[in-house]
Amino acid sequence: MNTTHTIHSDGFELNYCVKGTGKPVLVIGSSVYYPQLFPEDLYDTFQFIFLDHRGFVKPPRILQPEDYRLDKVLDDIETARQELNLTHFILLGHSGHAFMALEYARKYPSHVHKVVLLNSAPTNSKERQRQSFEFFNETASPGRQRQFELDFSLLESDIQKDPERRFVHMCIRMSAQSFYDYTFDAAYMWKDVYTNMPIMDHLWGEAFGELDLIQSLATLNKPVFIGLGRYDYLVAPVSLWNSVDETYAHVKKVIFEHSGHNPMFEEPQTFDKELRQWILEDN
Repeated sequence: MNTTHTIHSDGFELNYCVKGTGKPVLVIGSSVYYPQLFPEDLYDTFQFIFLDHRGFVKPPRILQPEDYRLDKVLDDIETARQELNLTHFILLGHSGHAFMALEYARKYPSHVHKVVLLNSAPTNSKERQRQSFEFFNETASPGRQRQFELDFSLLESDIQKDPERRFVHMCIRMSAQSFYDYTFDAAYMWKDVYTNMPIMDHLWGEAFGELDLIQSLATLNKPVFIGLGRYDYLVAPVSLWNSVDETYAHVKKVIFEHSGHNPMFEEPQTFDKELRQWILEDN
């Protein structure tokens, strides 16, 4: 059974959707988009709470630059944690939300039990983005590259027609870099997802480029699960994480060999098995 509620933080109305029962897993992102991605079997054992951040909700006022800051997002998550009375929970962040999850765990460590980071590069710097694009051009199959060129050629007209949803249009038109099946059309997943572009632009364009998840991991005393897709060209290559080796005893790294940017959706059974096993060990 799904239930949707609202939390108020700093004027923002943050919705959250609850699926399943059991040990709580707080998923940072969109309460509309993310519930579509995870395998249903997980909800038999865990309670997934899909929480909006302020980049996915309509602004309550004319926003100032300080409203965009990552610290404000982390404080929103803490407000939600208190309202939801989460005292021993798993925090999950996918893609750019991995930066939010890890930074929250560092700022507010008291009640975080474990952290899940899915499908992120260690940094979102312009240089890293350029390297990922080069990797795609050098290693992707000709069919995948053709599909990408075809889809990406439509992006400019999408944005011209609907500039306030340019984050969504970008995600849809980059499917050939995002999915193992490079012909997959993910448009339906984004149907009712609202994006607050000034906040998204700041977080993805600036804040996440100044962070390095590998450096942050070294100072975190929590168990961490890193999930990566072999065909996730958005944050490629997986070798960016090679320095996270056996010396990071608190980190489990799993590469999903038949996935792009969404292994929970693309390899649901394998993802379920790996995540379930990691959550329940030493519980």
